[in-house]
Amino acid sequence: MSERAVTFRLGEDELLGILHPGAAGATRGVLIAVGGPQYRVGSHRQFLLLARYLAAQGIPVFRFDFRGMGDSSGPQRDYEAVHDDLRAAMDTFSFEVPEMSEVTIWGLCGAASAALFYAWRDPRVAGLVLANPWVRTDEGLARAYLKTYYLQRLFSRDFWSGALKGRFNPWVSLRSLGRMVGTVVGPRAGGSRDSGDHDTNGIQPAPLPDRMAEGWRRFQGPILVILSGEDLTAAEFRDVATSAPAWSGLLRQPRVTLRELPDANHTFARREWRDQVAIWTHDWLHRSPERSAG
Repeated sequence: MSERAVTFRLGEDELLGILHPGAAGATRGVLIAVGGPQYRVGSHRQFLLLARYLAAQGIPVFRFDFRGMGDSSGPQRDYEAVHDDLRAAMDTFSFEVPEMSEVTIWGLCGAASAALFYAWRDPRVAGLVLANPWVRTDEGLARAYLKTYYLQRLFSRDFWSGALKGRFNPWVSLRSLGRMVGTVVGPRAGGSRDSGDHDTNGIQPAPLPDRMAEGWRRFQGPILVILSGEDLTAAEFRDVATSAPAWSGLLRQPRVTLRELPDANHTFARREWRDQVAIWTHDWLHRSPERSAG
């Protein structure tokens, strides 16, 4: 069977998804959740190509537009307010592929965060693929800038050579560096700030990284994490997941697989990066044991 459009309703809104049926009788599927201000095709057609690749290997895939995005109606929502959208998509996917008994949610950026908030509440979710998860706070962004940009510049011969030749004013960068250091050091007495210290579908109020860690703990299935090397979002997640107390030990759990593409950007813009992500996803799904019927 070829891919086809599927419409489904959530309240007064109509949502559009694309079903890639995979092999007849397949019991494991992948729901692709879209992150950021984009729709079901994805940047550089990544979600479309990923879905077709997995379906060609026999894995059913459903990708869809959240409300207010692409061809779905209603007001646009951020990643912390799409719980109902994910459940409606899961219901539709399950109805369209009735033999399917378990689903992996594949999410990029904010959709990876949304998947962590949702997965533990739905027993149909058997696994998560989290690509460059969004854990943004002012402090975390500053730390990522410091580690991936400013310190590299300050120790770069080209930086000081250009400054000595008068091509730019180094004090501008140094003042910016000072502001970043102040952002990192300043919040420690009062805790990190983010844009949503509120209850997220059953998780108590806390900074975003802590709430995501709580969702990670509550979800008991296998997790594949894919990180780009040339991406501030990935750098921020890497720093939080390896140094924040709430994340202590989570990346080292036996159920977690970590894959990194050192040269890739946030949206895996090159074909070789997209292909590698697709292969990693398929191989991880193939190795993950199916849950027992009980």
